[in-house]
Amino acid sequence: MRAFAWLVAIAAAAAIPASAQSPTQLQPTKSNAAILPAPAVPSTSASGPVAHDLTKADVDAWLDGFLPYALKAGGIPGAVVVVVKDGQPLTMRGFGYSDVKTAKPVDPENTLFRPGSVSKLFTWTAVMQQVQAGKLDLDKDINTYLDFKIPPKDGKPITLRNIMTHTPGFAETAKYLINYDKAPPPLSKVLSRAVPDRIYAPGTMPARRKFPFKKR
Repeated sequence: MRAFAWLVAIAAAAAIPASAQSPTQLQPTKSNAAILPAPAVPSTSASGPVAHDLTKADVDAWLDGFLPYALKAGGIPGAVVVVVKDGQPLTMRGFGYSDVKTAKPVDPENTLFRPGSVSKLFTWTAVMQQVQAGKLDLDKDINTYLDFKIPPKDGKPITLRNIMTHTPGFAETAKYLINYDKAPPPLSKVLSRAVPDRIYAPGTMPARRKFPFKKR
């Protein structure tokens, strides 16, 4: 019975909460193990990662990783990339070949490419700058800004917004726009010479189809 009483007393002492124990009971035990400092918690910044100015090395590294893959995937023989920063070329790079048969590489300063639809981006930017300046209205009859007239279709005029969103309703054509053996005529002359036929009411159809047009 005495042994049993001792066991009960030991169990009761172990169950006493730390707040009820004596100061000597709360003292840490000595250990030969080294006390390690608490790991530092990395500080966080509300502004996120620190940005740095875009450099030629940054752009070239990205181009070197992407352009060769893009050309191969698209079956494109060659391309030129120019990145402009603060009004000055940051980098000018040529990729692939300007002549596949002779394996002549693209020269970013001398190899010429037709601008094609890339020019739409610059045209749209220039138009919106003029809209912002109050000199153009996207929803006004386009004839307001032309020195020749485009006849209405179904009583509706064409607007700048129609043209910029590919919904003027014109038949698609590139006649007189491309020349190989002589300098191209001014665009205004080409447009006034042959206005494409109107086959859809403006603002109704973004798709276009080839259709003959009348020479003026």
